[in-house]
Amino acid sequence: MESQSRHSILCPNCRRLVSIDEELCPYCGLGHPGSRWKTISFGWGLFASDRIITNIIALNVGMFILSLLIYPSSVGFSANPLQFLSPSINSLILLGGTGTIPIGQYHMWWSLLSANYLHGGILHIFFNMVALWQIGPLVVQEYGAYRMLAIYTLSGVGGFLVSYLAGVPLTIGASAAICGLIGATLYFGKSRGGQYGQMIYQQILGWVIAIFAFGFLVPGMNINNWAHGGGLACGVLAGYLLGYQEKRGENYSHKVLGVACGMASLGALAWSIIWALLAMGRL
Repeated sequence: MESQSRHSILCPNCRRLVSIDEELCPYCGLGHPGSRWKTISFGWGLFASDRIITNIIALNVGMFILSLLIYPSSVGFSANPLQFLSPSINSLILLGGTGTIPIGQYHMWWSLLSANYLHGGILHIFFNMVALWQIGPLVVQEYGAYRMLAIYTLSGVGGFLVSYLAGVPLTIGASAAICGLIGATLYFGKSRGGQYGQMIYQQILGWVIAIFAFGFLVPGMNINNWAHGGGLACGVLAGYLLGYQEKRGENYSHKVLGVACGMASLGALAWSIIWALLAMGRL
């Protein structure tokens, strides 16, 4: 037993003993568990399963506060507190709102990422973050934190790309990414089947119907149905391509993809802040 332990290591993904000579973990499929650099944890606190949702919410809230402060002269004081807590159009464009205006006129392609973390008002961010808080933990549970972040990011980009191609001039919000999480959960429930899968599928299908019914019945709310539909479709596709935990455990390639999506989002937001400060003559 002692001799066997000396020639084995703990897989960093599933925490089972694996021979150091194995190229792939036989339990979860993590690539080259014997390679030291590939066994280094990808957590860093940012991508931990118990923190990923709160980290995304914190980033959204931080960008919302910044959008209120970066163009204070245009926010002004108002008798209506909801109007006061709505950033100006200038702030949203400078900080990375997306659509035909930012991309077509200013070539801000990174806004496909940054727009996922911007919101047009206190109610807008509140309802989106409540939805993320409700659906996010289920996606983390069934797909893992890294795949969840990849689905969230890619669905947001895909939804806004569809919106851009449809000619929407300016759009923001986490709803396209959240619709991607809903799409991935919809795929999970249908694919898994059984009593649990069917229950998940029916509940999430109710969400989908409500989202699009609200979007079409209340046009005055400026709801971007193109982004919602694109995000939902991307989420279903991502769920199919990446797989969920019961089909395939989260492996090294999933972690690389999740970290890449997270770093790309942070990079886009950092560049948007620099872009805004440059445009305002502060740098």
